Amino acid sequence: MKLRVDISRCVSSGQCAATSQLLFDQDMDTGVVILLNEDVPPGLERAAREAAMLCPGGAIRIEES
Repeated sequence: MKLRVDISRCVSSGQCAATSQLLFDQDMDTGVVILLNEDVPPGLERAAREAAMLCPGGAIRIEES
């Protein structure tokens, strides 16, 4: 599973970083999402799906392997 982020759609809500600090962070100045790992490690698939579902801007997309 891979994560893709379209930062142009990010509304800086922080839902992704709140869901998984191992997959996402936020820029300290703008609040825009920072993808920490596009390859989802084993055990974090559920968190990745939840982050994509909760993203109000639809900025997070999942590609199944």
